[in-house]
Amino acid sequence: MRFLLIDIDSMSPEHLGCYGYHRNTSPNIDSLAQEGVRFENYYTSDAPCFPSRTALMTGRLGIHNGIVGHGGTAGDLRPEGIHRDFRDRLGRQESLPGVFRQKGLHCALVSPFGERHSAWTFYAGFNEIYNTGKGGMESAEEVTPTVLRWIEQNAKRDDWFLYVNYWDPHTPYRAPESFGNPFENDPLPGWMTEEMLERHRQKVGPHGAREINMYDNRTNPKFPRHPGEIANMEDLRMMVDGYDCGIRFADQQVGEILQALKAQGVYDDVVVIVTADHGENMGQLGIYGEHATADQGTCRIPMVIRWPGMHKGHVDMDLHYHLDLPPTLAEILDAKPSEVWDGQSYAPVLTRGENAGRPFLVVSQNAHVCQRSVRFENWLYVRTYHDGYHLFDKEMLFNLAQDPHEEHNVAADNPLVCREAVYLLNEWHDEAMMTMPDPYDADPMWTVIKEGGPYHAKGHLKKYAERLIETGRGHAVEELRHRHPQEFQ
Repeated sequence: MRFLLIDIDSMSPEHLGCYGYHRNTSPNIDSLAQEGVRFENYYTSDAPCFPSRTALMTGRLGIHNGIVGHGGTAGDLRPEGIHRDFRDRLGRQESLPGVFRQKGLHCALVSPFGERHSAWTFYAGFNEIYNTGKGGMESAEEVTPTVLRWIEQNAKRDDWFLYVNYWDPHTPYRAPESFGNPFENDPLPGWMTEEMLERHRQKVGPHGAREINMYDNRTNPKFPRHPGEIANMEDLRMMVDGYDCGIRFADQQVGEILQALKAQGVYDDVVVIVTADHGENMGQLGIYGEHATADQGTCRIPMVIRWPGMHKGHVDMDLHYHLDLPPTLAEILDAKPSEVWDGQSYAPVLTRGENAGRPFLVVSQNAHVCQRSVRFENWLYVRTYHDGYHLFDKEMLFNLAQDPHEEHNVAADNPLVCREAVYLLNEWHDEAMMTMPDPYDADPMWTVIKEGGPYHAKGHLKKYAERLIETGRGHAVEELRHRHPQEFQ
């Protein structure tokens, strides 16, 4: 068997044609969706990049594998300790490529991710590793030649798994100038109005409309598609167009890979999986060009699986974690699943088009803020433990059927729904702590908080408070001082 997994960083399903987007950003991915199964409610369990890919590759939630942030203790995978054998379990069996290795497949990886985050365990289980060398700053045309060479040399072999990683939708937007702007005459999404933008310009917090560059509005001439601030609708168009061009440019590379497989005569035998590590807030919660929260914008991801001989043209509406992929593959391939995986197989969706979802999900973010959120029915309940200087309410509740872009917090109007969400969150937490791997007994989110807060929200507040005063939002400084007194010492 032959498998290809394409992981496109920061790619939101909301900006893909097969998910209903009005712009033609993803013709090749859309074609794959028509040939396979598209998952509508697919979520990373832990955001952003490092926690998400660690959860996928280990099959374990961040609360179990230990990586929930981008630095400090939360940036180290929990070791096996006294029970570690000559080789660790992750390399032998428990990793995503370990599923394929059990069945005799040759596993190759094209990605700089291990170096970007010192995430060396990301390489576990692969036979071949190609680091494209720029730590995630690669443009897709720098990655694709490596992929095409590998396909030319290996595609006709039996039994391989190739994992390919693109970064173009990730900030800063880097599609080559020669690519142009295919969307210059397309309207913005209808919900993006002048009134919305004005509300967002009054908000505070990194990666808001007035601080696209996290804590200021600086720009880099190397990245002309990427604004430093969204002052008007023209700037907003520049922001959205830059993101959409990144998706379309990555999709173009997907097309080149598919054509290469066809040229080798193997396309009809290749299982193609297209997904992302996380989505991207493009206005949700007033945040632009970042994956900084445990919300719909950040944690909902695309998942398209085109598996020859299995279900075709199907849309699955159930709730799934991205870490449900390893047990799904193990079931279909008749491989041995790991006893420590937190995933749940959805093989029946692919084989028979049957439901195999979860009743609710808990998604987490601890690199920019500390949040855990419960996704159930039409609701998204967000509980904030550290606001990352955004002044988020402790409780936020959104009816996604009526408010998919998270503009109206209705927690105060729905106390019973909030109580149900807290019950589900507590049930999830109890189960996670009861199944914590020996000898660990700490919730890593609280370790992040005790170590001073999320990595991207430490040591910036005093300087950022000066900018808030300079830009007419000084009224927020006193509340920030109240919430984060240690940052002003």
